[in-house]
Amino acid sequence: MATFPQLRLRRMRRTESLRALVRETRLDVSDLIYPMFVVEGKGIKEEIGSMPGVFRFSPDRLPAEIKEIAGLKIPAVLLFGIPKEKDDTGSSAFQKNGVVQQAIKVMKKTAPSLIVITDVCLCEYTSHGHCGIITNGEVDNDKTLPLLARMALSHVEAGADIAAPSDMMDGRVKVIREALDGKGFQHIPILSYAAKYASAFYGPFREAAESTPQFGDRRGYQMDPPNVREAIREAGQDIEEGADIIMVKPALSYLDVIRQVRNTYDYPLAAYNVSGEYAMVKAAAQQGWLDEKRVVLEILTAIKRAGADIILTYHAKDVARWSKEE
Repeated sequence: MATFPQLRLRRMRRTESLRALVRETRLDVSDLIYPMFVVEGKGIKEEIGSMPGVFRFSPDRLPAEIKEIAGLKIPAVLLFGIPKEKDDTGSSAFQKNGVVQQAIKVMKKTAPSLIVITDVCLCEYTSHGHCGIITNGEVDNDKTLPLLARMALSHVEAGADIAAPSDMMDGRVKVIREALDGKGFQHIPILSYAAKYASAFYGPFREAAESTPQFGDRRGYQMDPPNVREAIREAGQDIEEGADIIMVKPALSYLDVIRQVRNTYDYPLAAYNVSGEYAMVKAAAQQGWLDEKRVVLEILTAIKRAGADIILTYHAKDVARWSKEE
């Protein structure tokens, strides 16, 4: 190998064209999924205070937003629903005319080629804010599973393209796969939140989705942040049960987890650039403390460099607009 002065690594950094020529990691709009929130009602478009630029929409206000997303060439959205009525079992999650089910139909009618992914979890629908049925003060894993299967099936029957269970119940990928297959939906993929950590970065999302637990927390079923080997086991279990895409959430604080999952499994890998990560950048940018565009692109490139094939991010529309400007 040559050494200095024959070897000058700066040669290929001198201009943007040279840097682009040898760039190892490339971020593209086609890598991104845009998360969205829908609420029951009509005429609603309300900005989420802790997430500037992100809104809750009623189904009737979705067409303009969906046309914009499709026009920006963002390939997919992830849909979260906020119902008016909540109960102990989250029964509105699998109603035929529920808010997500309505939204799916509007989205597919407006932009048929847009991939509609739905979050499969009960936390937005339960009165207690937890991700499953409560028995003796704790989330009951096995009693929750049939409800998650019903929820996923109702979304797919409404036209969803991918079901994305985020609850972290053991065995949920298996029961959802069986429910979908049993109704002739063998072709529908499952994107599993395989390694979802009990993170402090979810705060703004819980405001957006109105899903803050009314007692306790979610550390009994979401993963403990110090653990990495456990994430490998979680991802492996979901793959064995039929997951088509696996995901690590959050992304920015768990780049090492993304890399280890990438090195272990040759499966499509997603990472969720979550609400708290988004809010920090937006808040600092509003104060003039950093260059928003450069920071966002650096963060998303780091997530991709760590091994993610797909990035779920609230920055997706901004990135798409920036790419059009270039």
